[in-house]
Amino acid sequence: MFIIHAVMHVNPEREEQFLAEAKSLVAATHQEEGNLSYELYKQASGDAGTVYIMIETWRDAEAMAAHNASPHFTGFAGKAAEFLTAPLDVKVFSGEPVQLQG
Repeated sequence: MFIIHAVMHVNPEREEQFLAEAKSLVAATHQEEGNLSYELYKQASGDAGTVYIMIETWRDAEAMAAHNASPHFTGFAGKAAEFLTAPLDVKVFSGEPVQLQG
């Protein structure tokens, strides 16, 4: 399983357009084979302003690669520079679920 955290600093003047594009991206991605979760969150800290994080969970590398080549992702990525005020910060993690006892 792969987990991705993609942090996006969004221009406040373009936030509504960013959210409209992101909503379409999230909806299309939820339909993808191998996608376990794909959610956009806005950071709540006072200084965050318009900082968002996309948290993604993928079954395997093939599913992640298929997503990165999909029309909805490439279309969103092609428009990202219009919305962002800093480079996209992406971190990819490999992990497995842990069963907690208790």
